[in-house]
Amino acid sequence: MSTQTATKTYTLKEILEQFKGESNLILWNDEVNTFDHVIFCLIEFLEYSSPEAERIAWTVHTKGKEVVLQGSREELIPFRDKLHEQGLSVSIE
Repeated sequence: MSTQTATKTYTLKEILEQFKGESNLILWNDEVNTFDHVIFCLIEFLEYSSPEAERIAWTVHTKGKEVVLQGSREELIPFRDKLHEQGLSVSIE
C-alpha cells in the first residue's frame, strides 16, 4: 500500500503576501504627553485594558519605545494617524 502526498504549488504573489503582512506600530517616548493622556489614547483608540495601557506607558517611559500594534502597513496607517492627531509620537516599521 503506497501513500501519496499532494504537493501544493504557490505563486510568487502568494509567497510575497505571507511576508508583507507584519509591520509594527511603535509608540515613542516624548517630553510632551502625560501618562494619563497616553493611557487614555491606548484605551480609547487601541482598545487596551487599563492595566495593559499603564504597562505600555511605563515601558515607553523607561525604554523609549514599545510596539503597540502589529499588522500590515495598510492596517496600521489609520491607527498611526489617529494617535498622531492626539499628539503621540508614533511610527510604522
